Amino acid sequence: MAGDSLITIVTIILAAILLFVFPMITLADRTDDISQVAVQTATVDFVDEVRTTGKITEDNYSDFLQTINATGNTYTIELELKRLDENPSKKSANANQQIIGENTYYSIYTTQILDELDSGTIHLKQGDMFSASVVNSNQTLSEVLKSFFYRVTGNSSNTITAKSSGVVTVDG
Repeated sequence: MAGDSLITIVTIILAAILLFVFPMITLADRTDDISQVAVQTATVDFVDEVRTTGKITEDNYSDFLQTINATGNTYTIELELKRLDENPSKKSANANQQIIGENTYYSIYTTQILDELDSGTIHLKQGDMFSASVVNSNQTLSEVLKSFFYRVTGNSSNTITAKSSGVVTVDG
């Protein structure tokens, strides 16, 4: 009798897992997929806007933040601007005699970009490079459920990430 009761309890627990937990994990995964697409699209749109207009404005940055925050997650955003710095002091081996020196880049990162953005629009020039990287900083429901169930078999954690970069095509 005790063996039958134990089998019945185990069967009920397995049925509950199959009926409720796995569909909930699947639904949470789909929510993460939708968030991933939204964040990737917003990141690409933001970088493309910067590249094609040649400037970073408070409005386009705040629109970008608003779009990615609408997913209900929190994100760590890393921005990098590689400014083209023409160095005319070095002799060039180029056939073009009008170019005297080599072009070099110096990088400006997120905190410097945001500080500069607080004082107004950042104007870029053709040839500058801009990149944005976004990673969620909170644990989504999918990550919580997977870490709970995969604790026995290993740790699998999907994060919502997006990256985009490009060369500025016009002077801002």
